[in-house]
Amino acid sequence: MVATVRTVLGDVPAGELGVCDAHDHLFLRSPVLPGQELDDPGRAADRLRAFHGLGGGSVVQWTPYGMGRGADSLAELARSTGTHLVAATGLHQAAHYAAELLDRFQDTLAELFVRELTVGIGSTGVRAGLIKVAGAFHGVDAHARLTMTAAAEAHHRTGAPIAVHLELGTGALDVLDLLCGECGVPPHRVILGHLGRSPDGVVQREAARAGAFLAFDGPSRANHATDWRLPEELAALTEAGFGPQLLLGGDATVPETPGMPYLLRRLRPRLEHTLGKGLLDLVLIDNPARAFAFGPEAS
Repeated sequence: MVATVRTVLGDVPAGELGVCDAHDHLFLRSPVLPGQELDDPGRAADRLRAFHGLGGGSVVQWTPYGMGRGADSLAELARSTGTHLVAATGLHQAAHYAAELLDRFQDTLAELFVRELTVGIGSTGVRAGLIKVAGAFHGVDAHARLTMTAAAEAHHRTGAPIAVHLELGTGALDVLDLLCGECGVPPHRVILGHLGRSPDGVVQREAARAGAFLAFDGPSRANHATDWRLPEELAALTEAGFGPQLLLGGDATVPETPGMPYLLRRLRPRLEHTLGKGLLDLVLIDNPARAFAFGPEAS
């Protein structure tokens, strides 16, 4: 059976994704980032056209429930820009939500995730293609345990991949212990984000050895010092045999982040020069097609 990815316009063969920004945001709103909302469909279209013009074929938006996903705009953006878009369900850290919203879903999170994956987000008809959850700093707090347990249940019922925000790149092994050890999610259905923010090569290799996908996202962020470390990190993981588990993303969370065009305009040539085009094609094309495959048959 041909693997498929669930995009905002429906399921497509995974091999049609093309060059993929594996973690980004077209829309995002949070009380943690007041006045820095990504909420303009016109600007989102401009960024997608720039990305597409540089050879980009698909963007995976990790914005989860309750954070201004722009679900009512995603289908038209995909059609008008010729770019495959994948939407997310799930929940971020508790700090991004009002307490009453979290209380509302204490016992029904898995049902919410499954509904958005199989029926649609609200009345938009757009179905989510992945589940986004988040760890805590150097571990898994009570909120993360709640959301990850619900994400695991939704995965078992739908086959959706699970994408994890690692706070400052930490807690990867605790997350895998919970999702894969306690909850039985196959490791290759888990995508760990932000690993470059805590450049611990030992942890990166252990997470890769467990079987998870490793997303290196957030290029151009000087405060995280990711760009200059990235070639060395990717080379070390590739030499250790983990090239087929690496992903790249832009992760624009505020308007001034260069995001997805920067990923292809500046970062791709630099990585091709140091690592070779073959590895970059693997990371940008082949790996996302497997990481974001949807359904029980995904492998």
